[in-house]
Amino acid sequence: MKSSSSQIPFATGAPALIWQILFFYLPLALIALSSFIQLSETGEFEGLTLSHLTNFLTPTYMKVIGSSLLLAFSNACLCFMIGYPLAYFLAFSNKKYKNLLLFLLIVPFWTNFLLHIYAWFYLLEHKGLINQLLMSLGIIDTPAHLINSRFAIMIMMVYYYLPFMVLPLYSSLEKFNYSLIEASLDLGASWSNTVRRVLLPLTSPGIRAGFFLVYIPSFGEFAIPELMGGDKFMFVGSVVAQYILGEGTGSLGSAFTLLSCAILLVSAILLFLAIGWILNPRRHRV
Repeated sequence: MKSSSSQIPFATGAPALIWQILFFYLPLALIALSSFIQLSETGEFEGLTLSHLTNFLTPTYMKVIGSSLLLAFSNACLCFMIGYPLAYFLAFSNKKYKNLLLFLLIVPFWTNFLLHIYAWFYLLEHKGLINQLLMSLGIIDTPAHLINSRFAIMIMMVYYYLPFMVLPLYSSLEKFNYSLIEASLDLGASWSNTVRRVLLPLTSPGIRAGFFLVYIPSFGEFAIPELMGGDKFMFVGSVVAQYILGEGTGSLGSAFTLLSCAILLVSAILLFLAIGWILNPRRHRV
């Protein structure tokens, strides 16, 4: 018989497991189940149906899902292009200022999310700081329409999700042996080849982690497109909220959630394989 001390790790982890089951797996199962349940007007169970799902197999809703996939992919790519040089600088910068720079990266999370959005409203509005600066420099003659646009949505998405990309990249780069870069350069490789054949493949776990930490939540983002887009653009989060909060349309909202999650899962698998092939092409040669 196992001693009681051997059960301590399980006992300490049990509350977290119970919490995960109650507030993640159980609601997910209820959403999946309600997608197939047919109820009468009086709320009585009539049977199972696929009609809730087939209602969304139309070009209109597929366009909404496609827009959300494009938004998530664009956000992940922009965060990677900005975040990788930033994480590289943080990982190999002077240790004296490293903790301070990491603190400055994380400190925005200490304030309310709505405050971030209103701050960007002030910057992007018709008479905001950015328009005033561009006009004072003579770049534009009249204020540009920046707020309530896809540009505003994209700016806010990158701003908010950038730390989710930087932190996994920083963790991976911090473990990287910098002497490998020096050896590659000493052997005659160019900096671009060193990055492509040494740095990126060896930090691929951090790249994948950061990419999907940004890509997956960006797909279902609701607040940023609604507030920064001015309710002009439809994404998955907007449609789900519309049906879930509507009267008597909860099952339709569950069905659309299930369908969009299935498409997201397929796209994530394909992107996972594509990223692996791009970062390590030699491993995938036949």
